[in-house]
Amino acid sequence: MTQDVLLSIADGVAEITLNAPSRLNSLGPDMLRELSSAYSAAADAGVRALVLRGEGRAFCAGRDISGVDPREDDVLGYLDGLVQPLLEQMSAFPAPTFALAHGACLGVGLGLLIASDVVYVAETAKIGSPFAKLGATLDSGGHALFFERLGAHRTLDLIYTGRLMTGAEAVAAGMFSQAFPDEEALDATRSAAATAATGATQAFLASKALVHQLRDERVGLWTAMSAENRAQAALCDTDDYREGFAAFQDKRPPVFTGGAAGADA
Repeated sequence: MTQDVLLSIADGVAEITLNAPSRLNSLGPDMLRELSSAYSAAADAGVRALVLRGEGRAFCAGRDISGVDPREDDVLGYLDGLVQPLLEQMSAFPAPTFALAHGACLGVGLGLLIASDVVYVAETAKIGSPFAKLGATLDSGGHALFFERLGAHRTLDLIYTGRLMTGAEAVAAGMFSQAFPDEEALDATRSAAATAATGATQAFLASKALVHQLRDERVGLWTAMSAENRAQAALCDTDDYREGFAAFQDKRPPVFTGGAAGADA
């Protein structure tokens, strides 16, 4: 990784840090590629949880437009060619992922949160659509998130006015997981990831796939239930499933290894 994207791995947890605080971790093409490489490296290392965070005053203020000439801007090359593939890669990461949102979380920065499994938010974080002043529109999945959680009227209110929600407001509206006082948010995120890294990884991934099916395919109750049934049956062949039952019956804490079906402990 370059100094703009840092990757560390310890105790089965990868931590990826956006490390360009002087520009509020805004993302240009090179940094997007580095972020993709960091996710690939973490997946190849077989980590069992991942934390994404930003260094400095903000998580990510969005796209780095400091050197962009709007008359020559390759918007589709940036959004279709770089941003969306990265967000899809993040969403498909083969372990639970946690993001910490603090300070500005805008544009592509908001997309990074959308692509993470769990988002913990500092209470004073700033979330919304600042594009009214740029003559641009919300991107990186923001319309889908806002409409699904806030409805049409509140979504367009945020877009038209450019008002930014605090992290506490966003969590209260059901957009993200939990809000914490700013000074507690990073420790809470790391603690949750550490706990997930000792859990039954394959069961977590089964739930992740089921949630993605509900989100992307909008399946009904009985279709969702049938998918749950099949997922549960597939888990029966994992070491962690057997360990969980044995630990319950022996009245002891389980020791999960996270392996796939048929894998050695």
